[in-house]
Amino acid sequence: MALLDPTNWRSLRGGAAEAVEPATGEVLAGFTLAATADVERATVAAAGAQRAWARAPYAERAAVLRRAGDLIREHEPEIGEWIIREGGSIRGKADFETRTAAEECYEAAALAHRPLGQVLPSAAPRLSYTTRVPAGVVGVISPFNAPLVLAVRSVAPALALGNAVVLKPDPRTAVCGGHALAAVLAEAGLPEGLLHVLPGGADVGRALVEDPRVRVVSFTGSTAAGRGVGELAARHLKRTHLELGGNSAFLVLEDADLDAAMSTAAWASFFHQGQVCMTAGRHLVHASLYDEYVERLAAKADSLAVGDPYREQVHLGPVIDRGQLERIDALVRSSAAAGVRIAAGGRHRDLFYRPTVLADAGAGYGADSVGESAAYGQEVFGPVAPVRAFHTLDEAVALAGDSDYGLALGIVTRDTARALDLADRIPTGLLHINDQTVNDEPIAPFGGLADSGTGSRFGGDANLDAFTETRWTTVRATPAAYPF
Repeated sequence: MALLDPTNWRSLRGGAAEAVEPATGEVLAGFTLAATADVERATVAAAGAQRAWARAPYAERAAVLRRAGDLIREHEPEIGEWIIREGGSIRGKADFETRTAAEECYEAAALAHRPLGQVLPSAAPRLSYTTRVPAGVVGVISPFNAPLVLAVRSVAPALALGNAVVLKPDPRTAVCGGHALAAVLAEAGLPEGLLHVLPGGADVGRALVEDPRVRVVSFTGSTAAGRGVGELAARHLKRTHLELGGNSAFLVLEDADLDAAMSTAAWASFFHQGQVCMTAGRHLVHASLYDEYVERLAAKADSLAVGDPYREQVHLGPVIDRGQLERIDALVRSSAAAGVRIAAGGRHRDLFYRPTVLADAGAGYGADSVGESAAYGQEVFGPVAPVRAFHTLDEAVALAGDSDYGLALGIVTRDTARALDLADRIPTGLLHINDQTVNDEPIAPFGGLADSGTGSRFGGDANLDAFTETRWTTVRATPAAYPF
């Protein structure tokens, strides 16, 4: 039996929309967008349902999340097909999303029975302790690039910890990033009113952040949009978790094994067409290996198949839409005009952009430069690997740290102790030695620094801080006496 029926959204008021397959332009389904009026309706219902859910036995909440994980696995072929067709993902990436989404639910279920607080010493004759209490209604705004995972990683732990959730998925992946999760949780036995899915535009996002019943906002998306969400939430004194963009460095030291490193390097920049916040946006390679590295990475890029991931066996699918394609191509063309050499790729057919390697990527880059190498200095969010040489470790540190972002760092070397010492000099939220920058696990804390986020973390115990409040409680046997 099919799990997903997007027509269930007919009660929303934002007008008709279509789920479109970027590989072909085919309309996969019709659904209804949310309007700003839907936000108030959803948060009122969520606030009402949340109180009983917070008082429910932890085992009941955990059971719903475990069942949701089982259902994602059971319906993996159907959900995965939507991720492939609606999101432009290759099959392996869709498999990763469904597998990880199930694990997110299982990990969330475990949160429901974690210790709730701690007993504190007190100078007064009283019992003093802390408890974690649900935040209340959590607003989640999720993006298109890993639509199921980047929704469930906030929705599942928030629900497990006794909150209600209003989720606004990106309308471009509203089915696999919103409706799929709602359908799974409903079938898993989640009580009515606890999860509301409102696919909509920026106006719906603003209304969600501003709504007085929403106490915590979890946003994943671009730095520009996240800055606006953070500013708006601050005006309303709301706790906000921002997981934003990146321009992560991938360092290749002079002792690296290039035979082993090529797969890692290509995956770092070309996985899911480079539409990942952790993508390696700057390959920094020791000068002694630089020419060979560029040649081999370009050959690897040229060998990769690009096409329709639903109907063909390919390595890369389409980028999400025409606007994204034009931005990627403009950054590559601008870089070439600034002196960068296109060693591979740099061309496209429809929404299929070839994996691209840019040599001498630092050309023209710098604060005083007129012709900035745009693809090196900015987050491209496309299958583009800019490569630049360094001569000393101090230069590598300076280049890796010369970014407004601070999300992930990859280092390839035979000397792991040296890599750890080097990483201590480069501020990032995530570090991977002898691996590439695109890594994520449900039990691991995830988040970035500076323009990559507010330092908030998702995953494992970090979810306790993200989706609960800490209450201090004291208890005396008799009323306290004071000087007056």
